[in-house]
Amino acid sequence: MTKSIHQPFWLDTEPVVFPPTHYALAQPDGLLAIGGDLTPEWLLTAYSKGIFPWFNEDDPILWWTPNPRSVLFIDSLKVRRSLVKTIRKQQFTVTLDQAFGDVMRQCAETPRPGQDGTWISDEMLQAYSRLHQSGHAHSVEVWHQDQLVGGLYGVAIGKVFFGESMFAKMNDASKVALVALCQQLKAWGFRIIDTQMETEHLKSLGARLISREHFESLLREDTAKPFPARKWQFDQAWDRAFLPENSVDAP
Repeated sequence: MTKSIHQPFWLDTEPVVFPPTHYALAQPDGLLAIGGDLTPEWLLTAYSKGIFPWFNEDDPILWWTPNPRSVLFIDSLKVRRSLVKTIRKQQFTVTLDQAFGDVMRQCAETPRPGQDGTWISDEMLQAYSRLHQSGHAHSVEVWHQDQLVGGLYGVAIGKVFFGESMFAKMNDASKVALVALCQQLKAWGFRIIDTQMETEHLKSLGARLISREHFESLLREDTAKPFPARKWQFDQAWDRAFLPENSVDAP
């Protein structure tokens, strides 16, 4: 592991070790290291330290830890009245861990404003599929008439969920995925979802920026809370809090 002044660290494939996150560059924001590998050990070590991979298909692996960090405190999730109306229509069926690979592929293939291509390469798909098989990576699927129309995926360590990407082919489908996930995570005692980078979409749902120091403090506390690595499923109907007799919605 070597570093020059104002340069990211270069990592070998062994040992699995990252530099202290305070060495991350200010520009581009949060770039910490180049290299390493995408094995489960590398990925789980990275996420436990608040580091995530993000790179284009033909580039080396780039590892990031931006400062400030976008985080959604689950209790601060904003569910607008228009979204509550969508949920009450019950036009969507939501599942957990039923189509992980399909969700990743849809996240890769769905066009996004300002992006010419995707960073979700076949290499990334294979790496996160291995994490999914071991019970560390999870997907939320949103279905409409048996068609996958929205979803998201990410990684869980202890009681922290690290969101990676989401997609929607129908209005509100990705928002429904996030709301459903938050309902279940809250029931399991999770406090935060790491949303990595600030976007207007995530801000509208309640995500906010916190310092890297604050984020890492939360990670140390909540990744240490035991939670089994396993396939996920809903404990109960995720939408019942939004049905007319129970709902308290935001303006």
